Amino acid sequence: MRKTLRWLLSLVVLIGTAGGTASAATAAEPPADRASGTSSPEASTDIKDRILAIPGMSLIEEKPYPGYRYFVLNYTQPVDHRRPSKGTFQQRITLLHKDTARPTVFYTSGYNVGTNPRRREPTQIVDGNQVDMEYRFFTPSRPQPADWTKLDIWQAASDQHRIFAALKSIYTKKWIATGISKGGMTATYYERFYPRDMDGIVAYVAPNDVNDREDAAYDRFFENVGTKECRDKLTAVQREALGKRRGALTAKYQEWATAEGGTFHTIGSLDKAYESLVSDYAWAFWQYSLLADCESIPVAATATDQEIYDSLDAISGFGSYIDQGVEPYAPYYFQAGTQLGAPTLRQPQLADLLRYPGYFTPRAYVPREIPMGKFDRNAMRDIDTWVRHNATRSMWVYGENDPWGAERFRPGKGSRDAHVFTAAGANHGANVAGLSESERAQATARILAWAGVAPAAVQQNPELAKPLTRFDAKLDKQDIEREPFTLRP
Repeated sequence: MRKTLRWLLSLVVLIGTAGGTASAATAAEPPADRASGTSSPEASTDIKDRILAIPGMSLIEEKPYPGYRYFVLNYTQPVDHRRPSKGTFQQRITLLHKDTARPTVFYTSGYNVGTNPRRREPTQIVDGNQVDMEYRFFTPSRPQPADWTKLDIWQAASDQHRIFAALKSIYTKKWIATGISKGGMTATYYERFYPRDMDGIVAYVAPNDVNDREDAAYDRFFENVGTKECRDKLTAVQREALGKRRGALTAKYQEWATAEGGTFHTIGSLDKAYESLVSDYAWAFWQYSLLADCESIPVAATATDQEIYDSLDAISGFGSYIDQGVEPYAPYYFQAGTQLGAPTLRQPQLADLLRYPGYFTPRAYVPREIPMGKFDRNAMRDIDTWVRHNATRSMWVYGENDPWGAERFRPGKGSRDAHVFTAAGANHGANVAGLSESERAQATARILAWAGVAPAAVQQNPELAKPLTRFDAKLDKQDIEREPFTLRP
């Protein structure tokens, strides 16, 4: 997922018919539109031409990658799926094409889409194709003029549904939805609104804020995460930065912002931005760091101003709180303040030093010219109820030390083939590969089964499950997607 975090924040299985190994499964099918050529019933048509024959699909660019075809595309979407005649916009997607005989993974970060080839963990596991979708209202996938009332979880799920429907005639094998953090939330919402589209979902580190007014789970998390020594060390830096060092450090911040052309119109002032980033410091640390990284936290009482400033910058990121860092993420904050919810921490250890208690809500990070309207308290309750009673072929993976996992998805008695895994000691970068050996095999086996490519040996003994492709250091880079912070999932 990235330097992110402020808060107000800063995803009855019938085992598929494709038995044998990945190579055997591929060999059993006609070599349909493989990355190296075409030999399907449409053998005379290049895969690019087939994709561009889809109404509303256009090519931005094609980039080469060994063994694949990689396309950056635009797809015409209705601004309002309920009233498609009322205007359209261009939504950016990417397609990592392997072979139409392979399953397809549908990924979204919930934010912008990257435009360089990258294979997500489920894609590596199933040896498949991958479609990435840019979330609506993140530029350039923003309607003009922007009607912000059309930015909601149902409209976004309907974007995914239309893309799936458009590509399904080409990629006819199994589909799995996936995403990290807000992308994991997005995969879950998509499954709730269009449960017949996907054959499974794999959601990573996805928060589930059912009741936005009740955030005690986050307070309990910060009372127990890691070790007391590490927690106290982080608090000491925060208190030092908000207390006697505030003047010196805000002066450094102003000097940097002036040199960079940074402004503070959205948050309101440099001092408010500074208080926000210091308040986020502990959250940002646990989101992106490991317990062992506590060694790098300065000892507040003896550290120089520069050492504390550098630590705040490395973990929270001064650039995340200026207008230029906040405004690209306005669509997220808008959703947090209208449907998703956002964590509010008590932070009693800092209360006597805060000048703006209660100020930092999602509205503080959305430009004033964007109206937000009333918060929909039923949106997340509906999702949570659906997960507990209806989730099928679904998986959520969390990190033990990731704050966003304090409020998580929990399948209930009505769910089937639904699983929650927690990676010990992991942060916001938790994944299947980081699970214990037995859970890693269990999770991998379920993903292979949902994708219809579980080898016969794995069908008989799930403990033998492993990814169908070898690790590619460039294509499978699974580092945490740190983006400018400000409490965001």
